[in-house]
Amino acid sequence: MKKTFFMCVASAVLGAWLATWINTAFLEPYVGAQEFGRLSAPESSPVDGGQLASVRDVHSLHDAPEDEALTPEERVNIQVYEKVNRSVVNITTRVGRTDNFFFMLEAPAEGAGSGSVLDSEGHILTNFHVIEDAREIRVTLFDGESYDAVLMGSDPVYDMAVLRISAPPEVLVPVEFGDSNRLRVGQKVYAIGNPFGLERTMTVGIISSLNRSLPARRERTMKSIIQIDAALNRGNSGGPLLDSRGRLIGMNTAIASRTGENTGVGFAIPVNNIQRVVPQLIEKGRVIRPDLGITRVYQTEKGLVIATLTPGGPADQAGLRGFRMVRQQRRRGPFVYEETQIDRSTADIIIAIDGKSIRLADELLSAIDNRSPGDEVVLTVVREGREFQVGVVLGESD
Repeated sequence: MKKTFFMCVASAVLGAWLATWINTAFLEPYVGAQEFGRLSAPESSPVDGGQLASVRDVHSLHDAPEDEALTPEERVNIQVYEKVNRSVVNITTRVGRTDNFFFMLEAPAEGAGSGSVLDSEGHILTNFHVIEDAREIRVTLFDGESYDAVLMGSDPVYDMAVLRISAPPEVLVPVEFGDSNRLRVGQKVYAIGNPFGLERTMTVGIISSLNRSLPARRERTMKSIIQIDAALNRGNSGGPLLDSRGRLIGMNTAIASRTGENTGVGFAIPVNNIQRVVPQLIEKGRVIRPDLGITRVYQTEKGLVIATLTPGGPADQAGLRGFRMVRQQRRRGPFVYEETQIDRSTADIIIAIDGKSIRLADELLSAIDNRSPGDEVVLTVVREGREFQVGVVLGESD
């Protein structure tokens, strides 16, 4: 009995040792290789019938350059995105109306748009229409952290605004500025934004045209607009337009569409215009533009007829004339009535500015916008059939 017991124990020990030796010598390398393949193979590892790649395949994938299968065009796309996507922010707003007792009269509406980080101080560039009438503005960075934003300054006429957030400098990745004066039709461009709330989405296209004009507020026109065919949708407003080196060349601002969705015609404000405006928005909260002091003109075949002037403004001080209001008294029976009539015969007609002929009101505004307050411009006018020149020192206007 004892002998049988000891033989059983010895057999069990011998069997266990033998199993351990076989596992160590033959099975462990195979199991290890399977585990290596499961954990280390990239997501694009080749599979066959749902099985993992072999050990040889896995090693070859690791040893090959990561972009070996990419075309040069794809490499540029990836480089642009990896350079800039952290500079793009998602902007959400809440708009609501309150009465004098601060009770909400209607449910707050939510809006969304995009923006670009300008510097490590937390300044964010976006469109004015993205944050217009907003009671609350939130900016979400690439790491998912959101911050309350304050409006530093805005330019409704040219649809620009600068916000500021209190975020750590290490998470603020400023965008690099390019030069929109060097752009060419056919040049590849990249738009990154948050269409439909899908954060940091990139689309690719080309510059379809340059020097387009878009209607702006206050009867003005935005000049030098970039037309692109990269897809833009709701939520892209305020996002960056980039060149193939990842430099900011414009800010996406509008699309041409009857439905509100992308039709392949988008527009961006050129970065050189942005560079002129942003410092004023940060420093003064508004754009100080030169003012001629002429508030209304009428376009005629002869030139721009001055209708009204700003009382005491630059044009008024220079002696220019607009329509004249003539009051006349008329008697009707026992009553005397006073009537006001407009005398257009004395109004000056502007035909040139600084020697350059002009026919449209927008041409006059554009010529003034390119100057600074305090500059003098020379208007060529026709008064009562006689042509002469008048110097006007420009004032300041919002």
